[in-house]
Formats: sequence, C-alpha cells, structure tokens
Amino acid sequence: MWFIILVVIAAGLSVAQIKMPAYQRVVLENGAVLFLMPKKDLPLVSLSVSLRGGAESDPGGMQGLAAITTEMLLRGTANRTRERLAEDMDQLGITARVGTGKQFMGLGMQFLSKDFTKAEELLEDVLLHPSFAENELKRLVEQKVDGVKVAKDRPQMALMEYFSGFYFGKEHPYGRSTNGDELSLPKINREAVEKFWKTAFVGKNLVIVAAGDFDPKTIEAQLRKLFEKLPSGTAYLTKNVVSPKLGESRLLLVDLPGATQTYFAIAQPGIERTNVHRTPLELVNTLFGGRFTSMLNDALRVDSGLTYGANSVVQLDRLPGAISIMTFTKTETTEAAMDLALKQLEKLQTTGIDSEQLASAKAYVKGEYPTKRLETIDQLSAVLTDMEVFGLNRGEVDDLISRIDSVTLEQANAIARRYYKTSGLVFVLVGDAAKIRKTMDKYAKDVRVVKISEPGF
Repeated sequence: MWFIILVVIAAGLSVAQIKMPAYQRVVLENGAVLFLMPKKDLPLVSLSVSLRGGAESDPGGMQGLAAITTEMLLRGTANRTRERLAEDMDQLGITARVGTGKQFMGLGMQFLSKDFTKAEELLEDVLLHPSFAENELKRLVEQKVDGVKVAKDRPQMALMEYFSGFYFGKEHPYGRSTNGDELSLPKINREAVEKFWKTAFVGKNLVIVAAGDFDPKTIEAQLRKLFEKLPSGTAYLTKNVVSPKLGESRLLLVDLPGATQTYFAIAQPGIERTNVHRTPLELVNTLFGGRFTSMLNDALRVDSGLTYGANSVVQLDRLPGAISIMTFTKTETTEAAMDLALKQLEKLQTTGIDSEQLASAKAYVKGEYPTKRLETIDQLSAVLTDMEVFGLNRGEVDDLISRIDSVTLEQANAIARRYYKTSGLVFVLVGDAAKIRKTMDKYAKDVRVVKISEPGF
C-alpha cells in the first residue's frame, strides 16, 4: 500500500503527500525483474510472481488457457498432491492466490516473515515442478465450463463478457473471454498447458515483488538463487492491435427470456494506461459516474429510482480501452433508464462541470487513492507490478498530488467534451428481447439479437 506522509508547511498549512515507500529494483542475470520493498510495521511478507502476457497471450481459439494454466499451479506438484500442497500451506498460515489479467498472470503468497524460507521452498515446488495432473485439469476445465453457465444465469456477469466481445471484436485481445467459454475450454489439454507454461515461465517474462518484514540483502540472495534457475527465454511480445473504429452507433441485445430486469452498458472509446490524459479523465469520470454521489447515480437512482446503482468505468490497459456506463433497471423501464443515462452524457458534453465540482473530485481522488492502492503490502506489490508491466515509474505515485492539482477547470471540461460523446456509441443489453426489442431501433441502426443459450459470448 502507498504510504501517506503529512508534511506541515511553515505557513501552517498541512498538505498530504503521497509517496511510494523505498524499494529496490534488481534485474537478475536471466532478465527477471525483482523488486524488494522492506516494511517493518507488521511481521508479514507478500511475495508475488507475475508473468507478462496474461489472457492477451492466449492462442487463437483457446481463450482461457492462461487462466487455466495459472490456476493449475495450486492443484499439485511433482512432489505434492493438491491436498498435500494445501495442507502444507495451511500449516504455515500461508494465503496463496492466483490470477489472470489481460496483460499478466501470476501467483501471490502472504505469510509470516519468520516462515520465509519454508514458504519459498513451497513456492519453488509450485513454480518449478507443477504436475498439471490430467485428473485435476479435467476437473478444472469442467468447473470453468460450469462457470460459463453460471455467468449466463447472472445477467450482470453475462453483460461484461458479451460487452467485451461486441465492443472490441473477437480478433482483438480484449474481445476474448479471460476465462474462456463453452467453445474454447474443451480444447485445452495437458499438452497445451505444459507448452504454454514452458514458454511463459522464463526469466525475461518475470516480475517478482517481495514486500514486507525482511532483510533486503538476505532475501535478494535467496530469491536470486531460486529464480536464476530459470532460462532467460523470450519475453512475451505484445501485439500491436488497431483499436475498434467506431462510426455509427451499434447495439447488441442478448436475449434472456423471462428476465425481470435489463442490464445494459453504453460505451465509447477511452485511453490506454499510460495516456497523459489519465489523471484529468479520472477526475471527470469521478464526477460523472465514478462514485456514489455522481451525475449518473444521482439521476438514475437518487432522483428517479430507476435503478439501485449506476456507474461509469474507465478501462486502463496496455491498449486503449472503453469508457462505459453500466447499470440495470426493471424490464419495463429499460427505455426510460437508457434515455436518462444518455441525457447525463449530453449534459456533461454541453454543460460540463464547475469549479466546485472539480475541487470535490480532486479531494475525493486524493483521499481514496492511499487506502485503495497503498495500504497493504499486497496492494504495494500490485502497484510495483503494474508499474513494471506498463513501463511506469515511481512518479506514478509520488507525483499524483501535483498531477491532480495541476488540472484546471478548462482542461477538465475539454476532457469531458473529448471523451464523453453522445454519438457513435456501443450499446450492449442483457434482457428479455420479446419485451424490449421494439424500442432498440431508436438507439442504433445496427441492432443484433443473440440468444444467451447460444455457445460463446
């Protein structure tokens, strides 16, 4: 987590400064990047191992391979069954987790600092000797397929999956499901998993972060010994993909017969993670739909009672993402809710925000950021990984306050006009087509309807 220092100015004013705790960045002989961040406040250590690529590196037609491979790491090694591995971790009080994102995948562990050596031994077994047992793989694939069925029974989950494919297109790395679908998952076998892991788990692809209560010199030596056993290999080469070109508005209606509510998204082009507009855009989005007291939530929930919540999300990844309005409403108020959401877009585009609103957004982001990103050693590890993967530096944190303070009202409104438009929108809805299809033509000429029972997203 980020560390907050209150600096008392001579004039008597207190200005909150957000600073990254001290850390070291070391490049191992095989190209692996190791971060060491000692923090002595609690007798805990967070150790994370991330591999570049993630879901973006899934081969065509095999969506979910990265996620499956990562999850298999905790399902047994050449020396330990799944049950034995879990038991050994439980005895040490180790909390282990795996995860796969669009840009990277990995394994994280948190444990008592006194157990570092024993925890590292388990980590070595997991990473260097995964068994990828056939029976465990079969069970996991079946669970993932069941998970797809569950997602399609839960409109909110389904909306996110269908949205990605429709907005980005199936050829775009962000248009494919991270966890796979009914079509791709059955294709994943042990041979594919082993090949994927062998290619991904190499020095030039690794970002290792140790944060917590430890001596840096001692831990650096231990982690060098472990990770320099790996070959350098080849770093994952990111693909240059053309962002979706949006002209006329288009709409996808996913038919869920009998649904009593409609979940919908309204999206338009956003920015990439390193875009220079990311700070003013965050401020504008905070006011538009990034917090409870926002334009969207006030209009759709507080004032009209059309929903229990409405928000706006700015996707920040390696490639330009989307800016999306997300909400839900009763089937019979679908049109009213969509119209009101679009009205808020128009209001932001034409009226903009005032100085009081901007000051409120600045205070909100400054206050939320430390607790959201810098409070725990796990959060700090995530920030360091994020910085390395996206080519950022500590200024991403240390300069946050100055970047926020430098945003003028004129700049904020220019950002609002540039990124929150009322035309060329992409609509995705999950609901009962028999009851809402007839009103969809008012939003787009290109209207497509798919049955949720059809395979894939």
